Amino acid sequence: MAELTPKKPVDFDMDQICREYLDYFLKIHQSGPTQIDSITMVIKAFGTYLQKSGIELIRINIEHVDEFLAMFNASYAKATQRLYRSFLRCFLRYLYNERNLIRRNLADLLISPPMYARAKPPQFLRPGEVRQLFNRLPRTTACELRTYAQVHLAYYLGLRPIEISRITLDDISFRKGLLELKNRKNNRPLQLPIPEDTLKAITAYIVGGRPKSHDRSVFLIFWPEPKPMSANLTGFYLTKALRDAGLPGTAYWLRHTFAQNMLEAGAGIFEIKEMMGHESIESTNNYLSVHVALMRRILFDETV
Repeated sequence: MAELTPKKPVDFDMDQICREYLDYFLKIHQSGPTQIDSITMVIKAFGTYLQKSGIELIRINIEHVDEFLAMFNASYAKATQRLYRSFLRCFLRYLYNERNLIRRNLADLLISPPMYARAKPPQFLRPGEVRQLFNRLPRTTACELRTYAQVHLAYYLGLRPIEISRITLDDISFRKGLLELKNRKNNRPLQLPIPEDTLKAITAYIVGGRPKSHDRSVFLIFWPEPKPMSANLTGFYLTKALRDAGLPGTAYWLRHTFAQNMLEAGAGIFEIKEMMGHESIESTNNYLSVHVALMRRILFDETV
């Protein structure tokens, strides 16, 4: 960010405001340390901009916010710019609604530029990378047992992070080895067989890692008190498992790999659509661009 000519010093403690905001934020959201670090960086940079510009917090306007973002976001990719803009928007809303530290709700004026989706095939893990992931997954602590079970559900059943986070003890039949998904994106409940290794991974977590709680959600956070794990935090730990194993990608790569495995096993496009819980066939169609040979066979055999 470009250096600014110092103006009249202003008297507000952005570090203290930032700490209070993060305390407030964490009471409402479950966020991983990476996101918290990014939020802190944006807020502190904004405070530095105001200090060096001699702008009192109560007097900031949308022009100040736009000028700061233009300088701060200049070197970042469009997706990152959008993310940092959203962090600042939430902070501005807090300053107005919760603290009455600014005179106008600037969050409503901070609008992201449009971003247009680019068609690209889903990314997935190759067989060697899958072996590398499972070989390097630790299973010592309660948190590690929880992540191990969640990786199984994402890879072997193709579940989204939000679907994993919503599983309750009542959804699993350990005797029959079945999982009932009641609330899917396509609004169609589905019953899935649970592979034996996945069932063992879930059992190991419940017996050896899940904190005692009256809550029926399977996956709970441990601190400050046991409560259902959010989709965002589930996605964070799935992605962390990949990175800790020395692999690229995000939580959704595990789900994409499940779809690719179904394609290679000869499943039809409509069967994959139902298993993945897609709302439309177009979403499932994206996987066909990955394997040309499979795409040709499926297109000739089925009406897509």
